Amino acid sequence: MGLTSHKLLALMALFAVFTVLGALWVWPRLAVRSWPAMFLRLGTILFTQFALLATLGLAVNDYFVFYSSWSDLFGHEHSTGVIQGAGPGGASAGSSGGPSGGSSAGSSTGSSTGSSTGAPAGVRVLGMAEITGAGSLSRDPAQIGRLDRVRIPGGTTGLSTDGYVYLPPQYFQPGGENKHFPAVLVMTGFPGDATNLVTKLRYPANELGLLHTGAMKPTVLVLMRPSPSMPRDSECEDIPNGPQAQRYFTTDVPADLRASYRVLGGTGSLGVIGDSTGGYCALKLGMEHPQTFTAAVSLSGYFKAVEDVTTGDLFGGSQQRRNEADLNWRLAHLPMPAVAVLLADSKQDGRTYADSTAFAAAARPPLVVRQATVDSGGHNFTTWVRLLSPSLTWLSTHLNDPA
Repeated sequence: MGLTSHKLLALMALFAVFTVLGALWVWPRLAVRSWPAMFLRLGTILFTQFALLATLGLAVNDYFVFYSSWSDLFGHEHSTGVIQGAGPGGASAGSSGGPSGGSSAGSSTGSSTGSSTGAPAGVRVLGMAEITGAGSLSRDPAQIGRLDRVRIPGGTTGLSTDGYVYLPPQYFQPGGENKHFPAVLVMTGFPGDATNLVTKLRYPANELGLLHTGAMKPTVLVLMRPSPSMPRDSECEDIPNGPQAQRYFTTDVPADLRASYRVLGGTGSLGVIGDSTGGYCALKLGMEHPQTFTAAVSLSGYFKAVEDVTTGDLFGGSQQRRNEADLNWRLAHLPMPAVAVLLADSKQDGRTYADSTAFAAAARPPLVVRQATVDSGGHNFTTWVRLLSPSLTWLSTHLNDPA
C-alpha cells in the first residue's frame, strides 16, 4: 500500500480511533500501584500518541506530498539502467519513436555539447511510466505521447538525478520523425520527488490537454528535483568545494537531452518552471543564464536562497556569492538580464505573493516580468494545479516552434 494511498490514511485513522478507545477502556484496570502497571500505563500513552501522530503525519503528507513513496521516505535509490543515446549520432529513432541521437555540432536545430571529461552524454532510460490523467482511450504514443523514467548523469559535474522525460504525441506522429522540439525543465519543491510532477501536478496530462486545444506547442518536458545532491538542498547553487548544481542544470542536463532526444538547440530552445524551491531555481537559472533559458516560470517561488541544516554552507563564507543568490539584490545591483519571467501565486500565499509583486514592480527591460494569480489558495499542489495551464501556455509562447 503506497505512502500516499487514501486507503492507508483511512486505515491509520481508524486504528488511531480504536487505540484511543482501547486506552480509555483499559486505563482503570491499570490504576494500581506496581511497577508493571506503571510501565503498562506509559506504554499505553506512547502507543496512543504514536497512532495519533502517524495519522496526522499521513494526512499532512497526503495534502502537501512531501514524500510520494516509501522509497522516497527512506532514501532508497534504484541503480539499474541502460544508456540510451551514447552520443551525437548514437541511437536513432526507430519505428517505436525511441530516443534519437542529437544533431551534430553546427546544426541549426540541435546541440551536442559534450562533457569536459570526455564521458559520453546521454540520458539513461530506466523504463516507461503511466501518464496520470491521460485517460484510458489510447496507449498509442502518437496519441498521448510517452513518459520515460530516466536518470540524467552529469558529465562535467559528476552529479546525477532521477526523473521523467515526457515526449509529446507529435514526437511520434508520421512526418515528425526528424523534427526537433523545444524543452522545458520542470522542478519540484524540496525535498519532493519528481513523481509528484506526474501524479499530483500532472504536467504531461496538462500539456496533452493544451495541445488538443492548440494553446501550447509540442514541447519535451523534463521532470526532476531541484537538487542533484540529495539529501542536501543545493538551492541550484555552484557550491565552493561542493556540488556544482547550477552547472549541472545549465550544462549537463541540456547536453544529455540533446544527445538522447530530438531537442532544439540555441536561444529559445529551453525554458524552466518550478514550484516553491523549484520556483526559486527556475527564476535564478533564467536570470543568471538567459542565453540558456529564454523564459522562466516560478510557482510560489521565493527570491533568496534558503540557508539551513539541509543546505549547509552554500557560499563558502562569501558575502558576494550570498548577495548574488538573492534575486532582489541582483535587480538592484546588476544589469537586467534579457529573460521573460512569469510569477504565479495565490493572493493568499503569505510566503510569496507580496514578494512577487515587489519584484515585478522593480523589474526593468530587457527583463520582462508578468504575474499570474488566483484569489485564494495556499502554498500547495491544489493552488499550483490551478496556475499550471496558464503558466504552460505563457511559457510556450516564449519558446521556438518545432523545427
